[in-house]
Amino acid sequence: MNVHAESSETLPDAADLLQLEQRLIDAGAPFAVVTVIRAAPPTSTCVGAQALVEASGELHGWVGGGCSQTIVIEAARQSMRTGQPRRVRISNEPGPADAEVEAHAMPCASNGALELFIQPTVPAPLVAVLGATPAAHEACVLARRVGFRASLAGEVARAGQAGFDAAALDRAGTSFVLIATQGERDEDALEAALRSAAVAVLLIASHKKAERLREAMRLRGIDEVRLAALHAPAGPAIHAHTPQEIALGAVAGLVALRHEIAEAAARAQAEPPTATIATETVPPLPPCEALGAPPVQQAQAGRYVNPVCGMSVEMANAKHVVEYGGHKVYFCCDCCKAEFERAPERYLNAVPGAAGRPDDLHKEAR
Repeated sequence: MNVHAESSETLPDAADLLQLEQRLIDAGAPFAVVTVIRAAPPTSTCVGAQALVEASGELHGWVGGGCSQTIVIEAARQSMRTGQPRRVRISNEPGPADAEVEAHAMPCASNGALELFIQPTVPAPLVAVLGATPAAHEACVLARRVGFRASLAGEVARAGQAGFDAAALDRAGTSFVLIATQGERDEDALEAALRSAAVAVLLIASHKKAERLREAMRLRGIDEVRLAALHAPAGPAIHAHTPQEIALGAVAGLVALRHEIAEAAARAQAEPPTATIATETVPPLPPCEALGAPPVQQAQAGRYVNPVCGMSVEMANAKHVVEYGGHKVYFCCDCCKAEFERAPERYLNAVPGAAGRPDDLHKEAR
């Protein structure tokens, strides 16, 4: 087995490798540790020798000469891609095949033999949760508990206005975006998420609201290819009523997507490139913005029927109000307000008995 002329003084020791591991973990970078578990002479290494392979293919440490390093590096990178450990044998020795061991011929004329164990460390996907709602905070906590790296990515100051920054999501290495704005700047948050490179964007919303937001994204120039990354409702229907339950459903959607993507990647490596990969549809989450709201027909005095989604809105505390036709029209969220402003007559005329007049909507709500 070929031995490099490099002296042992230039190679990192165990403490150096541990420090490098910690730096890569802190940086959220993948790597694999390779350990020699069998070495048959003639070899230039020994049992227990270790090396660390970065995602770039750079190898630190020593687990054998140059003739084995190419195999080791490629096996380590493959292990990082799948996230699964593996055993690798590099040998020309005759013997029965072992399904649990990846076998390679020893390319060195010395005909030594090596067996190695490769343990990858792949950082958990980063989830950016957009929103300052109770459900957003709960989702962060739950996502971390099930193995994600999660952070609240709120609005940032830009030119004197608050907004969401797609570039910041990309700089952080965001894999998933969970939108839990629930009526506060929904369109801005969704646009930023879809303009980022996130693998998937999950939205806490009803089917009806999600369709309105999809149309709004088309008007903002988001193409159909990117809209395919949007998953709304965010998770399975669990009949959620509280912020904690809403967050639980959304994080369940994150878990399902994470495994679906990993399984699809594994199938893609095992199947021909033309194979079609089937994915399971995530069941819908009930409309979060309507949970606990009284039915429209049961609205009481001091409440108003939102003409866009039909939700009963408490007028005294409404944050989203439009002056139209000399009257005030109240909305549950800025998404409904924006939708109304695009075509007010369409929504006023659609309400039974409204005849397009906001004052009649007031009467119906009372």
